[in-house]
Amino acid sequence: MSRKEQDRSEVIRLHVEGHIKQKDTARRIGVSTRQVRNLVRKYRRHGAASLIHGNRGRASNRRIREEIKQSALALVRERYWDFGPTLAQEKLVEKHGFTMSVETLRQWMIADGLWHAKAKKQPRAFQLRLRRPRVGELIQIDGSPHDWFEGRAPECTLIVFIDDATSKLMEMRFVPAETTEAYMDCLRHYLDRYGRPVSFYSDKHSVFRINAEDAESGEQFTQFGRALKTLDIEIIHANTPQAKGRVERANQTLQDRLVKDMRLADISSMEEGNAFLKAWMEKHNRRFAVPPASDEDAHRPVLHDAQELDLILSIHSRRKLSKNLTLQYNNSLYQIKVRGIGYGLRGATVTVCEDFQGNVSILYNGRLLAWEQYQRGDAPPPIVDAKNINPTVDQIIQHQNQSGPWKPKPDHPWRKPILSQKRKFLSGTKPEISTLG
Repeated sequence: MSRKEQDRSEVIRLHVEGHIKQKDTARRIGVSTRQVRNLVRKYRRHGAASLIHGNRGRASNRRIREEIKQSALALVRERYWDFGPTLAQEKLVEKHGFTMSVETLRQWMIADGLWHAKAKKQPRAFQLRLRRPRVGELIQIDGSPHDWFEGRAPECTLIVFIDDATSKLMEMRFVPAETTEAYMDCLRHYLDRYGRPVSFYSDKHSVFRINAEDAESGEQFTQFGRALKTLDIEIIHANTPQAKGRVERANQTLQDRLVKDMRLADISSMEEGNAFLKAWMEKHNRRFAVPPASDEDAHRPVLHDAQELDLILSIHSRRKLSKNLTLQYNNSLYQIKVRGIGYGLRGATVTVCEDFQGNVSILYNGRLLAWEQYQRGDAPPPIVDAKNINPTVDQIIQHQNQSGPWKPKPDHPWRKPILSQKRKFLSGTKPEISTLG
């Protein structure tokens, strides 16, 4: 008998013994006087035990049959063994036609040892920031390195653009590493689809921000920052990951849901993953995106044509022309071709634009210049930051495995017989270089 039923039994006993009136009894146990008379009748016939609810210990008429429960748990063990109850319930409903609730499946999985309830941590207190009211006012951007394909393909990075007003995934792309090229490629797709947002919200990665203490070139913007300035898009840097919590939480969700959905779809490469993302994003947004506070769209039209965008979203370097109208770039000499003598270009500062396919354009005051290239040897190796060191080493290993060991030509001095006063070295042999003994 529950505590409530014990209290009710005591009040009914007092009424039966004449200590309290019927109206007071009804008020104290929260029922009508008619119900009091029914309870008194049961109490006099069968005692206090008659006040226990009659359905106690009986199975509900809406209880799910045991065979359905076992069938669902068998599917969870076989296919969704590492899924949480929420995602597992979605897959059981979507793919197998089950109708149980998330909480029902959670209790089944806990009882079967497939899920362990987690104690909730005390959340840290951060200043609340309301969402922006319009779509396109603030786009949070970030890269998430992870084993997205669970060993079926090399580890890579997922670039994520998410709208602050709606939590809608705007653009996503798998790339080898978090680089300027990766972000510019995503930006190009974003501009083609939505137009220009008001601002981007990023961390302090070197793609977005120059370290003023280490900057020796005098540049105030990174290549990505310079492109955004040209497009009149503001970039805002977050001091902490929690400040851009929208995209950080999205990355955690993606590392759970997206990874498992790609496993079920047998996605095993970045190319397959990028093709899979478009439909997956639409499905995800239907479930998790929220309506904006304002129906107005803050995106603006792009004011540049495709060729101009190609030049903006490339690597820019400034060079000064010599008296002969030449410049050096990447260990090559470029000769500017002009009609006439070209006195006006002597000593002029031009902009060299190189896209990510290696195509070079040279601009002067926004005008394309014609040029001829003269090769001057190999370029120096580029500087690689910590986030890109692993992909760079992987590319070096792949290149070395493909190229094979170097072999000297038949007329190389190593392959020619060399005579000395003390020893005779045959073709293809080398003298010992040790000075010991």
